[in-house]
Amino acid sequence: MRRYLRVAWIHDFDDEPVSLLSEILNGEEVRKVEIYRDGHADFADATRATGSTQLSETLMPSAEEISEQEEFIPEKIEAETFEAEWRVATEQHG
Repeated sequence: MRRYLRVAWIHDFDDEPVSLLSEILNGEEVRKVEIYRDGHADFADATRATGSTQLSETLMPSAEEISEQEEFIPEKIEAETFEAEWRVATEQHG
């Protein structure tokens, strides 16, 4: 089953992303977009990655599990939302 997740990361670090978007297939992260405060985005998939973005090496937790940590606010999103952010991220590095 394929699902999509956006996680807001609440923190004060200038060099860390504030929004993490994941495409998850059968529990494994297959594509990821990380968006930073200044608006730039990095991405990763099975064959390429930009910045320090990497796919998770473990199965992705559920939105409920992620929300147990105060600094993370997960939100289930539609495929179209993920695809739009993926296009922006990949075009920035095109």
